Amino acid sequence: MSVFALKNELIFPPVQLAEPDGLLAMGGDLSAERLLLAYRSGIFPWYEGDVPLWWSPDPRFVLFPDELKVSRSMQQLIKKEQFRFTINQNFKAVIHNCKNIPRGNQHGTWITDEVERAYTGLHEKGFAHSAEAWLGDELVGGLYGIRLGKAFFGESMFSQISNASKYAFIRYVQQLQSENVALIDCQVYTAHLESLGAAMISRQKFMQLLKALL
Repeated sequence: MSVFALKNELIFPPVQLAEPDGLLAMGGDLSAERLLLAYRSGIFPWYEGDVPLWWSPDPRFVLFPDELKVSRSMQQLIKKEQFRFTINQNFKAVIHNCKNIPRGNQHGTWITDEVERAYTGLHEKGFAHSAEAWLGDELVGGLYGIRLGKAFFGESMFSQISNASKYAFIRYVQQLQSENVALIDCQVYTAHLESLGAAMISRQKFMQLLKALL
């Protein structure tokens, strides 16, 4: 197999042609039209260097909202309203923090200036959404992603203090469930999200779910 080089035409190859690691194509742009086509096609961008890389891994890491796991300690934080929870109150600050706050042993994230501008544009068009956790008037955690139909495609999260991003994530999943969202795409495995109930499903099942939910 070989990785497809995208040009100006708004088209992606079939996801079944992806490399074993999920890499499907490279190049193209981050226009709203291309990004939305990607998500609807079971594809997401992930940068290495200055060139967009487009991925569709098999298996796919997802969370079904009704399978969300909330630990006893997090239940207590939510009950005590440890943080103030909001949606779309400050998308720009959320994605900027996701871009600039290292996680674990990372020195940065894949979010470039171009990515930040592109997803801010999608937010202004009503497709990209953020969830925030506040301590007083300070934004201390949050996440952002794309909402299409009854699916949410999570992109990144950040935390300034312990449990802040987890709090925002749990509250947002509960909100999405109340709005009949049935699938949250977590893209690739993390132990953190696995502890919250996310699990692997085949790419074929993921694509079937997308067809039904979008």
